[in-house]
Parts: sequence; structure tokens; C-alpha cells
Amino acid sequence: MNENHQLFHIIHQLSRHISKNLNEELQPLGIYSSQWAVLYTLKTKGMLTQSELCEYLSIEAPPMTRNIQRLIKQGYIKKVPGKDKRSNYIVLTEDALAMYPKWEQAALNLNQSLLYHLPDSAQKELFKLLSSWTVDLKRNGGKI
Repeated sequence: MNENHQLFHIIHQLSRHISKNLNEELQPLGIYSSQWAVLYTLKTKGMLTQSELCEYLSIEAPPMTRNIQRLIKQGYIKKVPGKDKRSNYIVLTEDALAMYPKWEQAALNLNQSLLYHLPDSAQKELFKLLSSWTVDLKRNGGKI
């Protein structure tokens, strides 16, 4: 395995471990990491259409539809009509806003556990590198 493959492999493994651990933290609170991504995005970005959520989170429509349906069933999000009758916006419900601090704390706990051994300067550099990489990917339509 050359260094380029190793980097890809390590990033993939890290992503899987983070998702697995986040699921373990969130499951007792009734949601999974994929649902947390939607809830976090709606909390930080405000109401969005389903296609805007898909684009922002780089998720295909079918899994996003399943996530949205589950979250509606759980009472954490709802659809509200947009100005254009053909589109609906997805918004957090009062129940979601009440639970949000617990979900956020679970995610923050995992984040702290993951980064505790890195000095602040390394954390800032890592954030800068990953943010730059993400911006480049989005600029290229998600293509590497």
C-alpha cells in the first residue's frame, strides 16, 4: 500500500470509527449519527428543503428520505410549505429543540474524546486542512 492509499484508508477507517462511536453515544437518546447530521444542520442552518439538505450533507436522496421519514415519525422534524407550492421546508420541532442539548452534549463528548491528545495548535491545523479539503471538494461538485 503506498502512502496515498494509506491516507485514504486511514481517513475511511477514522470515519467508520467516529460513526460507530457516535451511534453508541446517540442510540440511548433515540437517534443515530445520520439523523444527528440532519438535526445539527437544521439547527445551525435553519429550515432547508430536502434537496438543500442532500446537497449540504452530500447524501443521496433515498437515504435522506428515509432519515427525514424517521425523524418526522419520531416528532423531531416537520415539513412546512414553502412560498412555492412545489417545495417544502424541513424544520425542527419543539421536541427536537428540547432534546437538542442532550444530543449535542453526546457529540461534544465524543469530539473531546477524539481530540483530547492533540494540542490546540494541532487541532486548529487539522480543522484548517479538513475545511480546505471540504471546500475544494464542494467546489468540484464532490469530485476528487
